[in-house]
Amino acid sequence: MKKIRKKSLSLATRAIHGKECYPYTGPVSQPIYQTSTYRFENSQYPIRYARGDSDVYVYTRYHNPTVKNVEEKIALMEGGEEAALFTSGMAAISTAILSVVHAGDEIVSTQALYGGTYRFFRDILPHHNILIKYVPHDQLESLGSLITSKTKLVYLETPTNPTLNIVDVKRAVALVKKIERRLHIHIVTMIDNTFASIYNQDPFTLGVDVIVESATKYLGGHSDLLAGVVIGSKKFLRIVRHNAKYYGGCADPFMAYLLFRSLKTYELRLQRQNENAYTLVRALEKHSKVKRIFYPGIPSHPQHAIAKKQMSGFGGMVTIEVINGTRGAVTLCNNLHIAVNAMSLGSVETLVSIPVYSSHVNMSGEELKQQGVLPGMVRISVGVEGINDIIGDFRQALKKV
Repeated sequence: MKKIRKKSLSLATRAIHGKECYPYTGPVSQPIYQTSTYRFENSQYPIRYARGDSDVYVYTRYHNPTVKNVEEKIALMEGGEEAALFTSGMAAISTAILSVVHAGDEIVSTQALYGGTYRFFRDILPHHNILIKYVPHDQLESLGSLITSKTKLVYLETPTNPTLNIVDVKRAVALVKKIERRLHIHIVTMIDNTFASIYNQDPFTLGVDVIVESATKYLGGHSDLLAGVVIGSKKFLRIVRHNAKYYGGCADPFMAYLLFRSLKTYELRLQRQNENAYTLVRALEKHSKVKRIFYPGIPSHPQHAIAKKQMSGFGGMVTIEVINGTRGAVTLCNNLHIAVNAMSLGSVETLVSIPVYSSHVNMSGEELKQQGVLPGMVRISVGVEGINDIIGDFRQALKKV
């Protein structure tokens, strides 16, 4: 895949200015083209569109200037040729996957996944005659026995939600390429980069073909929008955009405007969240009420060496396992005053959730065990509040556990 060479600009600067050069006059902020359809000066414009001219705007489900501008900025930020925005992370994930696989095809996926993705694999894709096989994050050599001539997609997620396991992306891609050559097939590698986001992990430099991300989370960062994004080659994005017209999960202009606003502070927010998460981990890792702490930025993490190799930062996500199982997890969440008990992540507010009651609900005990999700787990999305306030909040709540 051809990569866009990143300029010597920060992510935030690229997010604000994009590829274009603004004129000396004009709006500082992104205009909102809040319209469902577009006026034609004459019928030559719909004729041009019918003949394939994508520069002619006809209907916002197909394209919109506000949305397009933000898509270009995200593509530049992430080092991809193009990006497509969607109404949610799952809309982006499902559309991207169904742009690769069809009836009779196979997917090989890492075992630990966001619950929504796992349930999409478990409950929806089998009805399309698509088979999913799973490889443990630490047994990538099994790819050789799992991939067949029917495999069209290898799907990765790292760090994993909520266990924060690390998949060696470069090794996974190398193994897939080796198998491709042996079987004379083409396999797309796709990664959910939501937990790390581009500030902490650059999958394209590791050889991945497609990035999917819930832009609701770190890209949005303010708990006030729903969005998803697919980033990849122009060729692949043409297929994705075509399918999106009919699956219908296309982004709306006001959401794109809110996302544009969020990108201006993206780098500042994630830097603070990284720092706060690491400090919180250090404060809690030896707490008597905390059985285990999951964070790739500390040496006790089993894949710390891999994380150091492929990540530029360790992120704002922390998972802890408290004593007394779900009862202990509920008690902790119920007694926090600063951290908010809410089912999301990546926001400026510190958010907590209990995975067995949120992201991984409607999964059997065996499925939870396979994914490493434990009853006493509390997933913490560390925000940008004063770190001493965050630590104090968790310490006082843990006393009640």
